[in-house]
Order: sequence, then C-alpha cells, then structure tokens
Amino acid sequence: MTRSQVVMLLMSVCQLSIMHGQDCPSRQELQNSLRQVHKLLSAHETSYVQSLRTLRKKINLLQTSTARQPAKPTNVTCPKLEAPANGKKMGKVLLPGHEVHFLCDLGYELVGSETRQCKESLTWTGQQPVCKDINECAPSPCMNGGTCENEVNGFVCICVKGWGGATCQTPVPTFFITITNTSAATAAGAAGSAGSAGASVSPPATSSPLVRPSQCTQTQGTTHCTCEPGYTITGRDTSVCTDIDECELFHMGQSGRLCVHTCVNTPGGYRCTCPVGYNLTRDGRNCKDVDECANRQHNCTRDQLCINTYGGFQCVKVECPRIRNATYVKTSPLRCERNPCPVDNRACSQAPNSMSYHYLSVVSNLSAPRVMFRVSAVRMMGDTLRFSLLGGSRARRHFTVQRSDRQTGQLMLVSSVQGPATLEAEVEMSELEKRVLLGRYITKVTIFVSPHEF
Repeated sequence: MTRSQVVMLLMSVCQLSIMHGQDCPSRQELQNSLRQVHKLLSAHETSYVQSLRTLRKKINLLQTSTARQPAKPTNVTCPKLEAPANGKKMGKVLLPGHEVHFLCDLGYELVGSETRQCKESLTWTGQQPVCKDINECAPSPCMNGGTCENEVNGFVCICVKGWGGATCQTPVPTFFITITNTSAATAAGAAGSAGSAGASVSPPATSSPLVRPSQCTQTQGTTHCTCEPGYTITGRDTSVCTDIDECELFHMGQSGRLCVHTCVNTPGGYRCTCPVGYNLTRDGRNCKDVDECANRQHNCTRDQLCINTYGGFQCVKVECPRIRNATYVKTSPLRCERNPCPVDNRACSQAPNSMSYHYLSVVSNLSAPRVMFRVSAVRMMGDTLRFSLLGGSRARRHFTVQRSDRQTGQLMLVSSVQGPATLEAEVEMSELEKRVLLGRYITKVTIFVSPHEF
C-alpha cells in the first residue's frame, strides 16, 4: 500500500470515527488493523488454494476411473414388453428396479411370469407370459351324457334326449301317466275301437300359458299322457300339464345356480337377466361387465378421468395436495411432484416429494388376503427404505403393508368387503441415509367395490 493510499484510508477512518463521536485512530493503530486484515486475507487465500488443489485431484481421479470403465450403452432402459394377447400390461416405466405386471381377460389364465422386473443389466426377470383360454370343459361339467363345448369365459352343454338345464342336470319333464280303465264307458270305448292299436284322447283347451294340455293315447285299455318339455302333470287331472318353475326348483343345483344374477321363469323354461352395466354372455347364464369408459358411454368432463367399475363407472378429478409450507405441480394425470424448497425451509423439505393416485375396481366379497398394489423404488439414493400405511385404524381395518423385497412394498387386502363400497389407502415410502430422511413418496390407492360378485 502506498503512502497516499494510507493517508486516504486514515482520513476516511477519521471521518467515520468523528461521525460516531470518537477520536481519530492513530497511524500506528491503523497499521496494526491493516496487518490483521492482511493476515486474515492470507489465511483465506491459503485455504482457497488448498481447496482448489483438492478439487483438481478429485477431478483427475474421476477422469482416470471414467477412462478405465467400458463405455455404457446409450440406452439405459430395458426392452419394451408387449401385452399378451387377450390380456393387459400394467406399468410403463422401463428403468432398472421397476416392475411390469400382467393380467388376463376374463376367461383366460396366465401362463408365465405374472410380474417381471427390469434388472441393472437391462434385461427382464422371468419369462414373457401368455393368456391361455381356460378350458371350462376340463372338469366335465355336463352331466347325464351331455356333450360340452368350450367357449370364452364359459361352456355350453348339448344334452341328450330326456335331459335339459345348463349342465344337463334337469330331467326333461316328458312325464306320462298310465291309467288302467275299468269303467263300462271306457270298456265300451275300447270295444268300439276294436281292431286298432290305440286311440287319441283330445284334452280340454287351456287359456293360461303356464298350463298346457297333455298328449294322451289309449292302448288296450290303458291311457298314456305326456307333457311338453318344461311342463309336468300335477295332481289327478292327467289332461292338464303345469309349467315347471325351474328358477325355484333348481335354485342351487349341483353345478351352481342356473343364472349368475336373476332367473326369470317363462312358460316351459326360464331366462337369465343381468343388472344395469352388464351384458348377458353367449351361454345365457353369466353376465359380462360393460366398459363404459372404453365405449364412451359416460358423462365425465374433460378435466375428469373415467374409471370403469364392475357394473358402472366413476368420474374422478385428481388435484394436487395443498400443504401450508410446500407447493405441488401436476407432472402427469395421476402424479403430483413438490416444487423445490427454499434452503432454510425445513417444513417444506419434510413434506412428501410426490403424490401418486391409482384407482382399482373389484367385485364384492373378494377373497382375502391378497395383494392389491405394489410400490417400488427405481433407484435407492439412501441406505434404507421404509414402507408404512397411513390413515389410522380405519385403513388398517381392511389393509396392511408388507415388504416383498428390499425395494418393494405391497398393499395387502386383509378382509373381504361387501359392496357397494369405496376404500382408500395411502402407502408411504420413506428413503433414509444414516437415519436422516431424504424423501417421502406417497401413493394413494382408491378401490371401488361393486355391489355384485361378478
């Protein structure tokens, strides 16, 4: 520092001291202060230079190790998997650690891996599954000599003469009555028709569709009466055939109910009906759900998602959570992520990093326990993952969370639920490093339970 610079600094310090009501420091005091400042700057400079040297060494080591490693492929995802024919694929992320799940349509069974995971080697675990038509004829459901024809999600029995019903379990009521005539009038009638094998007897006319006349023939003094299929002779009046109520008579047969939903008795037979939201299948007994969302038979608005349920649909609107110390942005129709937090805002950093929303549809009285949903980490940054169920005792009444492997937790249904009902469960995945929280990720699962068991 030159003499003129020292003089100017001394004058500035004096002016500041006078403004604060203090005496001007002497030249010696000023020089001592400058020496201290110089020492402080020298120490900082030394520390800075040392940090730069350390950083340069780390960069050199990193470059050396990178040069020794083989070049990684530009593609960092597993090959795309296709959904099996007559089935569905669940899961779109192809990064290591992620899982893809496969389901088959109704009437088909899965052969192969139900779940496949993308490995670090960018290959999939397991084998590609296929959906094979379930052979409903395998257990030989047709009785009394009936022939079974397999169909998608069902079967049809072709019955031999004398048997009917869904599984040929019902004897066709071609009942006959044998009557030995002993009256004089009958005897006279028989004599009048001598030389013939038999005579036909005309029954009285009937008006109700549930009542039909029987068909009677007389042979050598004996009357044989029969009814059309679906009718039977009741009581002593052999000239009248009454409709058989198959719905009542065969409400619960050996092979199950005649109809999966409602049985309606008809003259000489029966028919099955389905509730709103279902169509009757080809076998005439079962009901198949109508996908209103796929067929565009819904009234959801453009900002809502259509979720198909068994027997109907639900319109849902996904909104990001509103938390006091954090804000969220929707990154996909079913996912919200937290905006970056200020450095000094601890409350914001403790808020969930993301919220994911998933919707499932199940039938009433679904058997339990069973896995309903899986949550998995793509790549772990910390050393620990924890999975927990939020929502208190109400959620724990129906659900629990279990760990299936190091990076995956699964939501389990622990008790069957009778519909209609709507269940909600929140699964939290927490990531920690040496017991310090790195991030929280919440998945909210909503389950719509149908009022029907099909």
